[in-house]
Amino acid sequence: MENNQEGSGLKTFIFIGRSGCGKGTQVEQLAEHLKGKGIINSDHAWLRVETGAQFRKFAERDNYSACKLKESMESGNRLPDCFAIWTWCNYFIENYTGEEHIFCDGCPRSLLEAQSLDFLFRFYNRKELSVVYLDISKEEATRRMLARGRADDQLEDIEKRLEWFDKDVVPAIEYYRNNSKYKFVEVDGEQTIEKIHEDLISMLDV
Repeated sequence: MENNQEGSGLKTFIFIGRSGCGKGTQVEQLAEHLKGKGIINSDHAWLRVETGAQFRKFAERDNYSACKLKESMESGNRLPDCFAIWTWCNYFIENYTGEEHIFCDGCPRSLLEAQSLDFLFRFYNRKELSVVYLDISKEEATRRMLARGRADDQLEDIEKRLEWFDKDVVPAIEYYRNNSKYKFVEVDGEQTIEKIHEDLISMLDV
């Protein structure tokens, strides 16, 4: 029998946007804000689900799939949905106790992933669901990624990632925008870090 109080008061945030939009920074700032308000506390910690970080960790393994994954990432290609879904499902299974606030940093990356994540949240009876879309232009995303100088941030690879963002991630964004179960906020990601955080807090009303 489903407990209608399960997940009550626990917040779920999905941060989505082009590479280089500053998702990670805003996740950290929001978490600090919620700690200051006592929402994140010793009884209710927070989980940060980072698909990209998990992929990079997996790519360090010495097996065929890890080598293929690393090769694909370095070429700027989007990995199969099944890899992403397996990654964050496994993370929830190993780390989620039912008492944490959840921050999804950079996932989902496709409509299928968004629908799968939605089903997972229903399974866990998560109630307070918010999506933060940090909107920056392709030009600004390119400038930021070139500036950070990662090995996989070559211009050709960046262009590939921006192409699959429009093709695969935008449908996920529209899915959330038109889904009444989610509070959808769109923030201008080309402002200062402080102004983005200020707008985000105001729009989320937290």
